[in-house]
Amino acid sequence: MSDHAPTPDSPRATPASASPAVTWADPARHAAFERWLGPLASAQGLLAPTLRPASADASFRRYLRIDTADGRSRIIMDAPPDKEDCRAFVHVADLMAQAGLYVPAILAWDEPQGFMLLEDVGRHTMMDVIQREDPQANQGLYLRAVDALIAWQLASKPAVLPAYDPALLARELQLFPDWYLARHRGVTVDGAMRDTLDAQFRLLIERNLASPSVYVHRDFMPRNLMMPAGGEERLAVLDFQDAVYGPITYDIASLMRDAFLSWDEEFVLDITVRYWQKALKAGLPVDPDFGEFWRSVEWMGLQRHLKVAGIFARLTLRDGKPKYLADAPRFIGYIRATAARYRELTPLLRLVDQVEGTTAASGYAFGRV
Repeated sequence: MSDHAPTPDSPRATPASASPAVTWADPARHAAFERWLGPLASAQGLLAPTLRPASADASFRRYLRIDTADGRSRIIMDAPPDKEDCRAFVHVADLMAQAGLYVPAILAWDEPQGFMLLEDVGRHTMMDVIQREDPQANQGLYLRAVDALIAWQLASKPAVLPAYDPALLARELQLFPDWYLARHRGVTVDGAMRDTLDAQFRLLIERNLASPSVYVHRDFMPRNLMMPAGGEERLAVLDFQDAVYGPITYDIASLMRDAFLSWDEEFVLDITVRYWQKALKAGLPVDPDFGEFWRSVEWMGLQRHLKVAGIFARLTLRDGKPKYLADAPRFIGYIRATAARYRELTPLLRLVDQVEGTTAASGYAFGRV
């Protein structure tokens, strides 16, 4: 996950007749959109009266769906240029397509105004079809996600995407004290607490950057993977614009320790082992000792969970999106689970327990949160 939150809802099937109208807070932007859509509708066979919301993004982007004269549909991205830069989206989409991933084709793009016409790659996310109460029933689905991840990582080259460097990791970790502790919990982060966090964050950054680097999606999870139509076996990949070049452990940690869904550790291990086996066979630079690789995945996941807890607090307190904090207990559970496993992380566990009013448990496992 980048400094944006995960996409809460990917484009879904909604009949035009049952959809709410598309509203515009800025009349000038609405007028610009109409000027852009008019000639494009004629050229692309778009049916302007069918325009409807497809999803809202946790950033400033939003997505609209529009039908075509031949019975298909398209997605329109509305990304105000003063708040969103679509160039990264275009760049990463091209990289992923070259790597053999299924990503939405870009059919038209007005870069100055931030409007984009995209292929509609599906109506249901992977999250929509997951069987939450039967983990093993989802194994094949997760292995399709793993295949997409490995194809993406195999395409990796240095100096093509921004580096996931110490400065970026540090900025992400700082979201936890700034937003979760100080703003959400009302904790004054100074003195011994500040010293503890600084030391633990330095350790996390050092350990995580010790992993080999590959292309990192940064939000590789079921809500950003779409179930394709028409016999296509590959899952479609969305929300990739914040991709970087960084630790190979990141995306598998993101996939298996989801922002909105928790699995028992047995299933997390099962898919992670299968990813590791496929990665080894493909020649990716994963540690040949699974125990060491698992440890690295856990430490990378911990960094992500601290960041996401901060992002979810920020979305509520700054951006007026309170539903995100409902998932905060999941992340605190992830944080406590990992910190409880490793002696070096005991100071972090004690700090979180102090803030949350919880106590450390021996033999703590993931379980369902």
